[in-house]
Amino acid sequence: MTPPTPLLLLLLLLAAAAAATRCCHGSSYSSYQQQQYKMNASQPEGEGRRPAVTAVIVFGDSIVDPGNNNDLHTMIKANHPPYGKDFFNHEATGRYSNGLIPSDLIAQQLGVKQLLPAYLGVDLSPEDLLTGVSFASGATGFDPLTPVVVSVISLDQQLAYFDEYRGKLVDIAGEEETARIIDGALFVVCAGTDDVANTYFTTPFRSVEYDIPSYVELLVSGAEEFLRKVSARGARKIGFVGMPPVGCVPSQRTLGGGLDRACEPKRNEAAQLYNARIQEMIAGLNAEAGFTTLVVFLDIYRILDDLMERGDRYGFSETTRGCCGTGTIEVTGLCDSRFVSVCDDVYQHVFFDSYHPTDRAYRIIVKDMFDNYGQVLF
Repeated sequence: MTPPTPLLLLLLLLAAAAAATRCCHGSSYSSYQQQQYKMNASQPEGEGRRPAVTAVIVFGDSIVDPGNNNDLHTMIKANHPPYGKDFFNHEATGRYSNGLIPSDLIAQQLGVKQLLPAYLGVDLSPEDLLTGVSFASGATGFDPLTPVVVSVISLDQQLAYFDEYRGKLVDIAGEEETARIIDGALFVVCAGTDDVANTYFTTPFRSVEYDIPSYVELLVSGAEEFLRKVSARGARKIGFVGMPPVGCVPSQRTLGGGLDRACEPKRNEAAQLYNARIQEMIAGLNAEAGFTTLVVFLDIYRILDDLMERGDRYGFSETTRGCCGTGTIEVTGLCDSRFVSVCDDVYQHVFFDSYHPTDRAYRIIVKDMFDNYGQVLF
């Protein structure tokens, strides 16, 4: 039997996701404050001391999207079970995981708060706003075509929402305090993977026009422009998350790894080239006279590669399939409890769906970030 082409698999994914979008129901965050109270009782590392930063402010894609896509007319959502199966009250808030995502864990580690909320679709209190939010939107990217293909929030629109957010801070606390909060905040930027995995390798829109090196340059140029815009808005510290080994993500093994679902080398080569060029670009920015923001590259390629290649060292027994359905292709609309089952041993899985890590894997990744870059950023 001839395996389905990547484009056919994408069309199947979009069709199923469209059906799910019409009838699924997700969280409205009505119990958000109650969840935050419950989390406060757990006293994670970083709690009980003075916060290391004034706020955590996040831009990016699904890795750090707590639910901004929930009310969009898009098929890229995670506000339905089994997402959130290990979250408080088993609530599918829009986080692309069984539990927490990196933006939550970063805020916890810094002693800021327990959950970093989405900016959109949430009844945010003044305290929520004062300590930061996430503007991230699942499936967006630095390529301007990437968010258009799947109708999600572009990075430029995320910046527009930040400008709106800043106005709310001024209304709450005044201009002087707002400037202090922004100046002392940690900004996090996490995007690029969807550009490579989806826009370049899965759809035909860019690969006919660009080879891998030239497409990487398009992304690096977009990333530099975005960092300059964030810096111009007052950011003094930005953590820039690099690209993982894209070719070893379960869905990319399925789409490009052949019948044995091996890691797909071209995707990984693109990720490695991107990471190298991004680090060169960041070094140039940091050395530039008049550029007053410290940008720190946060490598996640190494730790994710280690989790997938030597998962047993971390207590994982399944590193090539997600926990949702077959674990080979199910993500967003295809990862839906109405259509597929979910594994009983999520603790043993590096990935929850075919694209996004589990809560436990995210905790290891974020710990690695702080172990390696914490002293530079804080």
